[in-house]
Amino acid sequence: MSRWRPPPEKSSPYITAQGHARLKAEFEYLWRERRPEVVKALAAAAAEGDRSENAEYQYRKKELREIDARLKYLTTRLQEVTIVDVRPRDDGKVYFGAWVEIADASGQTRRYRIVGADEADAQSGLISVDSPVARALLGRSEGELVRVVLPGGVQELEIVAVYYDV
Repeated sequence: MSRWRPPPEKSSPYITAQGHARLKAEFEYLWRERRPEVVKALAAAAAEGDRSENAEYQYRKKELREIDARLKYLTTRLQEVTIVDVRPRDDGKVYFGAWVEIADASGQTRRYRIVGADEADAQSGLISVDSPVARALLGRSEGELVRVVLPGGVQELEIVAVYYDV
């Protein structure tokens, strides 16, 4: 059996204004603060002598590579994304950026915000627009029942409330 896997689908290019600001802030932090610190520490470690057995030097090189890779990703991603900060005409329907309160069959309610893939954080209730739950909710209205296909099986959810940040 081959270990080859097809590349993952490209994520949607949408992002909220808050998510865009966070990505820009991360880029600025890495570029202006973190990278110069690591470069300075790398130079100090290199000055200690034999680099092949210098663990500090090896660690700092690895850390600098990781920072540079993240900076490259952020540079590319910030150019690709489209900021969505327009409130939809129909507030009762689920669109990108909406806060959605849903109830499952047992009556347990949860609250999610549909955001871009770069800002998704399930712990905070931010779900990617590319997720199965978000895809099932998009375009639906308050009071509608939605069937969502999840890894654990099909689940029926009711949209309790839809609202947008002002």
